[in-house]
Amino acid sequence: MRTIKTILLAATVLALSLGPALSTACDAPAWDSVTTYSRGDLVTHGTHEWRAKRATTGVTPGTHKPSWADRGACAPDEPPPPPSWTTIQIYGVWHAGNHYADWSMPRQLDEFDQANHWLIDRGDGSGLPSVNLVVLSFVHPMRLLNRTNDAVTVEGVPIGMTQEIVDYFADAGVRVMMSIGGITYTDAWDEALATDATQLGLNAAEIAARFNVGIEIDYERSTGANLEGLQAFVDAYRSVHAYDASGANHAARLTIDLAAGGRYLQELNRYATIHWLDNSDPVLDYANAMVHRSSGSPTNWREHVNGMPTYDPKIPPKAPNRFTGGLFLKGSMANCTDFYSSEQYEHSEYVQTVAPNGAGTTSGMLGIMFWAAEVPTARKNYKPTTPPYTCEDGMGVAAGVFDIPIPMGPLRQQ
Repeated sequence: MRTIKTILLAATVLALSLGPALSTACDAPAWDSVTTYSRGDLVTHGTHEWRAKRATTGVTPGTHKPSWADRGACAPDEPPPPPSWTTIQIYGVWHAGNHYADWSMPRQLDEFDQANHWLIDRGDGSGLPSVNLVVLSFVHPMRLLNRTNDAVTVEGVPIGMTQEIVDYFADAGVRVMMSIGGITYTDAWDEALATDATQLGLNAAEIAARFNVGIEIDYERSTGANLEGLQAFVDAYRSVHAYDASGANHAARLTIDLAAGGRYLQELNRYATIHWLDNSDPVLDYANAMVHRSSGSPTNWREHVNGMPTYDPKIPPKAPNRFTGGLFLKGSMANCTDFYSSEQYEHSEYVQTVAPNGAGTTSGMLGIMFWAAEVPTARKNYKPTTPPYTCEDGMGVAAGVFDIPIPMGPLRQQ
């Protein structure tokens, strides 16, 4: 029986006997029909390199052996290097609680754990969580401003958002934030900003410190947003919790939700991109590109990377390290039940390799956020992410495949 070594040697001999090598550099100039070539001159023609065997003019290389010697096929251009895959740093959920994202019902820890255990245990025996971020959604802006105490709110915070619930996730290495607003509370954002935007920011900073959580701005006013008031809110918050690139101070994490792409929430998107999300002087940590009607996709996210240069005024591009992409999550879809059929699997290459296009220097978005855990809607036949529709086989598997950092480390700054 012939050995592999014998076979390879025979193949080498055969290749040499067939003619010139197939990796010529082809640095010579292109052959020209009116140039007179001397013996030994080199030219490139027809993807091969040729050497003149004698003085010749107008004789096409390859048509007359006495005039031209074939030195071999040109080596193909070097392929571009494969994209650098960047680790997904944020893999999280907006958490709607058990009553349509208002957290107006008190929770018992045993009951809460039964409904949400998959979030803190991906089910593969590792004991690790399926996510590294949970955003409790939503805090009512006017109740926060007024520090309301009533049947559903304590000191401006929904009654279900307790320190016990925050610690449930934090003790598992999952970072926690509270989201202010949501589409239902857009008018309340307007009212609170018009009433006292600075005090609203100070109150947000206070609950962030009290619970040791970050704060997310979800102000979904499409046109006519109170940007002056929102700037006052941000200034007030940052006067208490300065920007912290290390991420060590959880209360310093301040983010904003923007549309899935660049076509909705244009005023807010433009303002946030210019004033708060510039890598040279960041004010907010990052933005979340929220879910589209049919979930999210690179088609939407590309509008943040590229900006909207044809708009007047234009929306500048964002650095990939300044935003996450949003996907839908419910108990009946592959994002929850089957990672290898899921959107997070389908879009993972884009998320981890998209190159900057005018802003930033590193490739890859910060990560992926999902709307939403537990019960975000009362729609008929909607499957929440609670037993028996838990998400270990979707997000739990993804957390292992993506090697999500637990706990979340410092975020890329360029």
